[in-house]
Amino acid sequence: MTNASAPLGEFDRITRYFKPLAAGFPGARGLRDDAAVFGVPPGFELVVTADAMVAGVHFFPDDSPGDIAAKLLRTNLSDLTAMGAEPLAYTLTTALPRDVGEAWLSAFAAGLGEDQARFNIGLAGGDSVSTRGPITLSVTAFGLVPAGRALPRWGGVVGDRLFVSGCIGDAALGLEIAYDRLTLDDAAAREHLLRRLRRPDPRTTLGPRLIGLASGALDVSDGLVADLGHLCEESGCAARLDAASVPLSDAARGVIGDDPTRLALALTGGDDYELLFSAPDRATPALMALAESLGVPITAVGWLEAGVPGTVRALDQRGAPLALLRRGWDHF
Repeated sequence: MTNASAPLGEFDRITRYFKPLAAGFPGARGLRDDAAVFGVPPGFELVVTADAMVAGVHFFPDDSPGDIAAKLLRTNLSDLTAMGAEPLAYTLTTALPRDVGEAWLSAFAAGLGEDQARFNIGLAGGDSVSTRGPITLSVTAFGLVPAGRALPRWGGVVGDRLFVSGCIGDAALGLEIAYDRLTLDDAAAREHLLRRLRRPDPRTTLGPRLIGLASGALDVSDGLVADLGHLCEESGCAARLDAASVPLSDAARGVIGDDPTRLALALTGGDDYELLFSAPDRATPALMALAESLGVPITAVGWLEAGVPGTVRALDQRGAPLALLRRGWDHF
């Protein structure tokens, strides 16, 4: 007689929780082989990215499994769309402590399933191991881009205008709330900021439409100032960032007010997963029309300029330099 309370083994876990996620992607071969097999349509190239998340570093150990799954998948989708790619498939590696039970796995798999449907991507395979350390998760995501048209970081030129999608700073302020370093009486604002931390919104509809308009692009993961520095360094130029033009949500604006320290946090805190890109000024009307058609805000926030590559001048509304104690997140 089978013990109904006995924990599932590795292959039973795969069968119950992960095979259903692979059912819609033929290249996964039902997770019955050692590897996935799939081709690239004529005229396209494969874009590949990988991101890992570790409990206590990228998420709180007591975050809901659904939120963890969403953030894991969406951060990788953000990398794809920053290069103009449409999502295709992903592989998943889970390293879980033995005390992570089926309730956690079920909710995690359900979160992945919801986002697979939302973003039109399928599970192609992966690996499942145990660990004595914290929960560690990794996704390798695959996307398709027209051959030779992938958006680079290094395409910006002096005189290009700088744009960002959505709003900046919500996740950084949400992290302050999660650490109990910021208290808000406005429950709706508090929930908005925490939700943006836990479930970023990759701009998958926007990225592919920037091909032919943007000259250089990347997503904002390490912080707006830091990532702008990355774009500038690769493009061999400097940048002027007009802080007063950086788009803020109502919740973030209410928290920041006139506090320059909180504004600096919003500009450098990271985890926004919005798109940051350069484009010739003549592309501005087309970009504004695109923003309206997609329902994705796009805001001009500065210019690329001559200077030491990687240098970013963040200026306040009077044109004075902002005091920034750091540029953004760095793992090391």
